[in-house]
Amino acid sequence: MKFRSYFVASMFCMLAVSSESSFMHAADKNATEPGPADKDAPKEFTATKSGLKYRILRQSKEVKPTEKDTVKVNYKGWLDSGKEFDSSYGKGGEPIEFPLNGVIPGWTEGMQLVGKGGMIELEIPYQLGYGASGSGPIPPKATLHFIVELLDVTPPPKPLEPGPVDKDAPQEFTTTKSGLKYRIRRKSDGKKPTAANTVKVHYKGWFDDGKEFDSSYQRGQSSGFPLNGVIKGWTEGMQLVGEGGMIELEVPFDLAYGERGRPGIPPKSTLHFIVELLEVK
Repeated sequence: MKFRSYFVASMFCMLAVSSESSFMHAADKNATEPGPADKDAPKEFTATKSGLKYRILRQSKEVKPTEKDTVKVNYKGWLDSGKEFDSSYGKGGEPIEFPLNGVIPGWTEGMQLVGKGGMIELEIPYQLGYGASGSGPIPPKATLHFIVELLDVTPPPKPLEPGPVDKDAPQEFTTTKSGLKYRIRRKSDGKKPTAANTVKVHYKGWFDDGKEFDSSYQRGQSSGFPLNGVIKGWTEGMQLVGEGGMIELEVPFDLAYGERGRPGIPPKSTLHFIVELLEVK
């Protein structure tokens, strides 16, 4: 989600969005290195209007993904210094799948330039990566370099709608000691998670102005993640509702992405969510 995207990039993969450590080669589940490039592959990069630089290392006439598609890839990434920070290649490595609208902007744009079966090299400026603040092993204002092989493209599932709300659901929010605001939209006697649990949810998130920034409903796919690996407002809030229930959260910036924000989330943003708790593991 943008939770596997930018909303909770901290709890998902390096590109966003999960706790899975690496990305992906089609039939080659344990590829040790990138496949062959075209003999006439360009030496120079092309720059897009956004500042992204790319070069197609292996052409393909097959389908190119849209930002709403899910892609399966093999890749490796490195910094300007040449230091590799992530790779799906090598022993134990395997491809990864993710929705293109749930990763850093440079990947969302860049992967639409290559066809299935092709290979692309990307040079992503920090504005299209992890911004001025960086993230995890990514330093502040870091330019990111990637070799990516596009193994498969899957159209998105049909969008879904949130389930029913209780007729007597409260209109007012309750505020916790931390400043989190919540209201239970659908009660449940099901199991409530602890911070140590992994949960499966459907959700959508929006800003104070009503602009939606992420939604598993729109992707037609639920999301699963460990509760101790997300923003503080989610870790606390999801422990207030039982399995099968629905909760609305109003998360102040100090329980979300703080004063700096992150790509897709402006600084000091209050975040609003509807979340259905589907399963507790």
